[in-house]
Amino acid sequence: MFEGFALERVDTGEATIRVRHGGSGPPLLLLHGHPQTHVMWHLVAPRLAREFTVVAMDLRGYGESSKPQTTDDHEPYSKRAMGRDCLAVMQRFGFTRFDIAGHDRGGRVAYRLALDHPERVRRVAVLDILPTSEHFRRTDMRFALGYWHWFFLAQPYPLPETLIGADPDWFFRHRPGRRPVFTEEAEQDYVRCYRNPETIHAACEDYRAAATYDFALDEADRGRRKIAAPLLALWAARGSLPGWYDVLAVWRDWADDVRGAPIPSGHFMPEEAPDETYAALRTFFTG
Repeated sequence: MFEGFALERVDTGEATIRVRHGGSGPPLLLLHGHPQTHVMWHLVAPRLAREFTVVAMDLRGYGESSKPQTTDDHEPYSKRAMGRDCLAVMQRFGFTRFDIAGHDRGGRVAYRLALDHPERVRRVAVLDILPTSEHFRRTDMRFALGYWHWFFLAQPYPLPETLIGADPDWFFRHRPGRRPVFTEEAEQDYVRCYRNPETIHAACEDYRAAATYDFALDEADRGRRKIAAPLLALWAARGSLPGWYDVLAVWRDWADDVRGAPIPSGHFMPEEAPDETYAALRTFFTG
């Protein structure tokens, strides 16, 4: 995986981030979701690297990136804090303005970064998400049962950590909704990292931050501030979002320049439908 890419650790001042980078051309940052690592991009990143300088990183708390001490307000695991890591990583490679694509949790970092630092983000792609506060504000029985892990992982410490930690391999591989879509090599990286109790705690803090700190930031911006960069929203045609929402209509409340389409896959689009995901991202970022 990632032939021709270099692997580094970057100290952002708040965390040490595992980073893989390669290619040449305009800078493009790739962010992963839960419960994965940057390895989720292994079928897409090498192809993007033909035309872009691709930087893929483990978000703080995930993979082999460090796990900063949390606080009562969960700010160290907010998407704003993760965005600060992104800026520091890209600055390390000499990029002050760049494109960004994020899947799942990484998509939440991506749109928050575009809101907080419009001068740094040229274009932003979000994969299979809506803004965090939109989910919470619109929650009904379908969402609560379908995205039950949002409410489980956000429970106070140490309830979810204790339950997951009793058998992290089972939770990763067999929890409701999980399907065998990962390559063996990628899954080995995900599971190896997920067995670390500090990773489990950090993932829970990510979801606690979403339900508190991130929600408050979104609500403060909703209707008052929009994403300035062109935004591409891709969603899984066989996922939950299109049955629950008009995805593009929701995003048009958050950005003026919105385009997007479904990808013929389940939630893990870059691994289930890498050809279609690559094509959509390439078209958008070269446009």
